[in-house]
Amino acid sequence: MNIAFALLIAIVILAAPPSFAGEDLGPVKVEISRTEDGYQLLRGGKPYRIKGAGMAVDRVAAFAKHGGNSIRNWTTGDEPQNIQAFLDEAHDNGVTVMLCLPMQAERWGFDYNNTAAVGEQLEGFRKKVIKYRNHPALLGWIIGNELNHDYTNSRVYDAVNDVSRMIHELDPNHPTTTTVAGFFPEVVTDIQARAPDLDFISFQAYGMLFAFPKLMKKAGFDAPFMVTEWGAIGHWEVGRTEWGAPIEATSSEKADIFMRANKSILTKMHGQLLGSYAFFWGQKQERTPTWFGLLTESGEKTEAADVMHYIWNSAWPDNRSPQVRTMRLAGRQPSANVRLKPGARAKARVIVVDPDGDPLTYRWELKPESGATQVGGDHEEAVRNLDGFIDDADSSTVRITAPEPGAYRLFVYAYDGRGNAAHANFPFLVNQRKGR
Repeated sequence: MNIAFALLIAIVILAAPPSFAGEDLGPVKVEISRTEDGYQLLRGGKPYRIKGAGMAVDRVAAFAKHGGNSIRNWTTGDEPQNIQAFLDEAHDNGVTVMLCLPMQAERWGFDYNNTAAVGEQLEGFRKKVIKYRNHPALLGWIIGNELNHDYTNSRVYDAVNDVSRMIHELDPNHPTTTTVAGFFPEVVTDIQARAPDLDFISFQAYGMLFAFPKLMKKAGFDAPFMVTEWGAIGHWEVGRTEWGAPIEATSSEKADIFMRANKSILTKMHGQLLGSYAFFWGQKQERTPTWFGLLTESGEKTEAADVMHYIWNSAWPDNRSPQVRTMRLAGRQPSANVRLKPGARAKARVIVVDPDGDPLTYRWELKPESGATQVGGDHEEAVRNLDGFIDDADSSTVRITAPEPGAYRLFVYAYDGRGNAAHANFPFLVNQRKGR
């Protein structure tokens, strides 16, 4: 082999993109350090400030451009996203991942008294840990998501402990945690007694987050923790119409909640809080298609995403999302229990402003009210649109024709043409009662 050819081979090898599969790349060690100020997360021996959000599919590059540096997910299965590719994309963008092992929940019918099934689950996770333990994007392991929802068998946390022990035997470089819906002292006590191998517990809360300082102080909880989901007030926590429909905040009201939660709660938990992950950098159906996503179904970012950009960068994005001032149906607010007779006509109006003066376009949708009863973010089917009931659906003011009797929800989206959107919705009832 001549020198020129050898140099050419060397250049090709050096220019090739790195492979992160299997054992080919060393891990970045992550640990918890105790200092005079409390607990601190270290990555590669240096303090690591999480700028986090939950994500299920690959929106990593855009997330990183907004200043995000860490993602938590909900599975090590390759649906809806190939995990190897997800981790590689994260690493390419300087983003870390809290990788979730999807333990079966009791509410799904799994029996934690069935030792064979529990053992089979453990062995399945062993393969995943071996596969991903040395990936440079890995920040830590989440063992199960909100396993406390409707649980009656505390052996679930014996199983969590067994998984944590297995991880620590195979992977001494990454901490383990499990996530808990809300903060309940009896659940925390159960986990601490049965799963002492965990490095810390993670909590997930929405409206309840605002009560965390008081709840933790009362319970005497002084251990390090993460908040692995937080954001809009949950559909189980808000006011309802007389027929039981939850009243959803507008995208602007949600943005205010994100800002207040960060300023008044999360930033004041320094010394115990290791990091937090806003929910959700994407879109999902949960009672409505707009309840939790910081993005719309077609990918536009909302004002809550602007708030996260501000939190991560101490500066607003160059172009900001439209802002909802108010939405009315028949001249009334969403909390007014609006009722229409079948075939009745009613005016709906939304007032939206754009901070940058961008011209706005509008889209309205009418859907039946969701009948979903799932908890814990379990999968819900999208609710179909009803066509033919809205006139001038591309305007800020429309007229609707009431469908047949039933519960409905009217949605409106405002777009600035720059990749941003605002949204609001209005629950109403159609019945034979006179008047509204």
